[in-house]
Amino acid sequence: MRMALGASPRDVLRMVLGESLRLATLGVVGGLIAAFALTRVLASLLYEVSATDPRTFASMAVLLTLVALLASWIPRVVPRASIRW
Repeated sequence: MRMALGASPRDVLRMVLGESLRLATLGVVGGLIAAFALTRVLASLLYEVSATDPRTFASMAVLLTLVALLASWIPRVVPRASIRW
């Protein structure tokens, strides 16, 4: 719709990825808060990793953010498939 009104594809992509990044960041922050709150439960389920391992928390936050951005970018690459579903 925005492109029909004169927006460039670059502007639309930037807008979509920006909104997706904001939502992903909110989700990751909420997940980190919940994970830290549940460390006692998590500690009994983990093997050879502490429940508050900063490297694990950081790598999962980055991975989930990248997956969210990729999921936002894929409909740009294959628009017909995104409309079909």
